[in-house]
Amino acid sequence: MLKNTRFYDPINDFRREVARRLMHMMFGSHGQPTSEPLPEQGIYRILICHVSHSLGNTLLLTPLLVELEKVYPGAEIDILTRSPIAKDIYGHFFSVQRIFPLPAHGVGHPFQFFRTLRRMRKQRYDLAIDADALSHTGRLLMLLSNATYTLGFSGPKKHGEITHAVPLPEHLESKGRRPVYLLRSAMDRDTTADYPVPDIRLGAGEREQGRAVLTRSLVANGITSPGRGIIGIFGNATGTKLLGETWWTRFLQVLEAQCPDHRIVEILPASGQSMLSSRYPGYYSSDLRKMASVLSGLDVYISSDCGIMHLACASHVPTLGIFTITRTDEWGPYGPGRHAIAAHGVEPEDVARTIMAMPELTSGIRI
Repeated sequence: MLKNTRFYDPINDFRREVARRLMHMMFGSHGQPTSEPLPEQGIYRILICHVSHSLGNTLLLTPLLVELEKVYPGAEIDILTRSPIAKDIYGHFFSVQRIFPLPAHGVGHPFQFFRTLRRMRKQRYDLAIDADALSHTGRLLMLLSNATYTLGFSGPKKHGEITHAVPLPEHLESKGRRPVYLLRSAMDRDTTADYPVPDIRLGAGEREQGRAVLTRSLVANGITSPGRGIIGIFGNATGTKLLGETWWTRFLQVLEAQCPDHRIVEILPASGQSMLSSRYPGYYSSDLRKMASVLSGLDVYISSDCGIMHLACASHVPTLGIFTITRTDEWGPYGPGRHAIAAHGVEPEDVARTIMAMPELTSGIRI
């Protein structure tokens, strides 16, 4: 959603200028800029600075972790983040050693903030990465690290000299792909190769338990067979992305008529309240990994653009995201079995027909 630039831009311009001046006064440069690629050998201690704390942004950093494990398989990774769910998401990557949790608002919790920074600064790193293309705080935190090589995007919103600055790609808006592009560019690797998808490394046991929960939910509602597949619907979203029960009712009337042999399960939001008048078997959990486990047991997941959509992608379930406000090229799911449906101004019945034509439903075969 567009912000009111009359009030928003001057405030942010002032904040950026203050940040630029403070970084120049406090740090100057951090390593000599070089045009040489990042070395492929000798990098074993890596720090990632990523302060975005929403569920979606936290999940969209995982493709970078996948890429780092591929190019530096013997390395150890630390992550400095404000995300309160970082341990649940990043903690199952074998390479991740330490997660340094920053408070959501450092000004309100200065002792916790500086205590975490002191712990981070005790470590020495071969490589520190500012993975966010726009964050001033991420760049500042990276400059505070003790790192031989520093990597981040360049541009008018980034200040402070680093060893490897990569121009922001105009042709690539995807929040999940951009951090991987950053690393590939700095290493002089092929930036057109397939990109890793979000992943939270669910184990076989977690997946098995998730499918068992779905089966029990169906049986408790008198449904003894999963039919041709289980479709999960998440009816919630924030702000103007919320489609509303009337929209979903019209959508589901078409979907049910065209998919009579599929079963529908509602995935409930954090409130624990059904968004679809409890017409379908439901599942609720406040535990992120349990929620991901159940999502992984679905045959198809459908929702508007939201954090749970990204969680479904990271759980490796065929995901159909409906986009009415946000940009598909920036936030849309990508990779096999993942689709972003542009639905701005489109009637729910037509959205349902578009989804019905997708192979995840026409084939009845799980990706």
